[in-house]
Amino acid sequence: MTQITEWLSQHGINVVGTVVILIAASIITLLVRRLLRRSLTHLQGRLSLTYETNLIIGRVITAILWILAIFIILNIWGIGLGGVWTVLVSVITLLGVAFLATWSIVSNFMASFFLVLWRPFQFGQTVEIFPENVKGRVTDQNLLFTTLREESGNILQIPNNFFFQKMFRVSDHTERTQA
Repeated sequence: MTQITEWLSQHGINVVGTVVILIAASIITLLVRRLLRRSLTHLQGRLSLTYETNLIIGRVITAILWILAIFIILNIWGIGLGGVWTVLVSVITLLGVAFLATWSIVSNFMASFFLVLWRPFQFGQTVEIFPENVKGRVTDQNLLFTTLREESGNILQIPNNFFFQKMFRVSDHTERTQA
């Protein structure tokens, strides 16, 4: 036990201050939850709040109070809150970008699956997408994109999920290759 105490004091961790803050946070959280429960029960009829909504509000406020307590403890330990905020914002940004990239890829993959089942157009048919006025002949299709060739010869890569978000028209004729 003395080794743990020595290590904590060597690294500038104030054990007594930490325990006092944890006890104070527990008491404050308990009091706030009781006051909040009474207030929400009183407002439940006026605002048409459900029990689940009251429960979620209570949990969110409790989590915020504990996060504040943790920040205060980290400040007492000498860990700068600027660095913590930087790491926290960086992690949230990274998760957001990863979620967006994953959502886009999964969305295009699922759209390609439904395009294969649905078959709204075939290779060689002309597809026109509205309101962008994009028009071209279907030349290729993979898990992410459908390739259209415009009359001018330009090649367009259209994400497969685009066909579920926009209106499009398929011409009736299919180009036939001569043998």
